[in-house]
Amino acid sequence: MVHEMEDSIMRKSKIKSTAGLSRSTHITVSVWATVMLILVLSCSTEKSNHAPAINENDSLPFMQSWGISTLISDSGVIRYKITAEEWNIYNTTNPPRWTFVKGILLEKFDSTFHIDWFVQSDTAYCHNQQLWELRGRVVIRNQEGTVFTSEELFWDMDRHEMYSNMFMTIRKPDEFLQGYNFRSNEQMTRYSVSNANAETPFSDSGSSSSNDSVMRAAPTKPNQP
Repeated sequence: MVHEMEDSIMRKSKIKSTAGLSRSTHITVSVWATVMLILVLSCSTEKSNHAPAINENDSLPFMQSWGISTLISDSGVIRYKITAEEWNIYNTTNPPRWTFVKGILLEKFDSTFHIDWFVQSDTAYCHNQQLWELRGRVVIRNQEGTVFTSEELFWDMDRHEMYSNMFMTIRKPDEFLQGYNFRSNEQMTRYSVSNANAETPFSDSGSSSSNDSVMRAAPTKPNQP
């Protein structure tokens, strides 16, 4: 009888321990399942570090025009004439800019509406309507007949000056000048060139000369009677 009671007690304890183990195992599996679900959800909702989408306004012009021939005034007075095959205006860029990718002819008038000088180039950009960037075959001719050529030229309308760090040639009726680091006033009448090489065909001292820096000033026109 005693042995039967001990066997009964042992069987009940084994059943309880087995049930407790099953419950413990179930709880452990549930916890791991919850953790894995959280990890999966966190990975799926994690934000990717992508660059912002490109706005089409950054690459598309605000206005496009073809076959342009227009006059531009300054303080109510006509000062410039632009002739171009294509003119694009971008107003969402920083700074806003005009582009003339198929070339430009730009003429500047003096106070008497005569052409002070004109410039033509293969490509032109105007940044914020203040700084002109001319590239390609850049050619300028002023009233005195002096011809300036280069592959690059900047015209700062705010500072009233022109400059270029690239190779520049300046051809006058009696002189040929070439060099680098060109600086000039807006009228292209006073300018300087560094590392210059000048040729003067009618000079008594020789046909050419070299100088580290050359400055030239156009002769003033005689007063009309």
